[in-house]
Order: sequence, then C-alpha cells, then structure tokens
Amino acid sequence: MTELLIIDAANVIGSVPDGWWRDRRGAVERLRDRLALDGVPGHEDGAEIVLVVEGAAKGVESVPGVRVEAAPGSGDDRIVELVSEAGERPCLVATADRELRRRVTALGADVLGPRSVRR
Repeated sequence: MTELLIIDAANVIGSVPDGWWRDRRGAVERLRDRLALDGVPGHEDGAEIVLVVEGAAKGVESVPGVRVEAAPGSGDDRIVELVSEAGERPCLVATADRELRRRVTALGADVLGPRSVRR
C-alpha cells in the first residue's frame, strides 16, 4: 500500500526564518516544487505527497508529484480529516505542531519534523 505523506505547509515553511512571511504563496510554491522534484528524504519510493495549505497560499495549484489541498478552514483540521479518510493506509504527517501531532498519532499516523522535509 502506498504511503500517504501529508505536509503541513504553513508549519514546514515557518520552521526556517528565510523571509517566507514576505511572500507566503511564493514560499509554498517553492516548497511544492522542491517536493515534486526531490520528494521527502527517506520516502522517495512512490509515496503520495499531499501539501495542505491555508490562508494566502490557498491559490497554489497541484503539480505532478504533489497534490495541493486548500483547507476550507483550519489546515490542522483538514490534515486530521485526510488521515482519518486514509483508513488503513500508512500515513506520515510533517509538522511540529504538538496538538496536531497528538491528533494524528491518535488516528494511527506517524509524524516527522518539518526540518526533515526541508532538507
């Protein structure tokens, strides 16, 4: 079964103070493009990558290799929904948000720190 990698875009981008706040949408597009090109280190073997966006990044489009999910409300809530919808499929969520980590691990997902995605 193909692993589902769910990336908390705001949390991953916010983990490095590189000026992302000046152009949130551009920062998400750069992350999306890097993920499409390189995948997630250690998970390059055909995993499905879903980048969950919210706020100013809602208009970012999917590209081959990365599906972009615009959260209608809270990005965290959408991530929890995606994990819940995955059923028995293995899920890995990239975030540093403690409450989100608690919520998704309660559903059986594993978690990965945001810097692991940014390498």
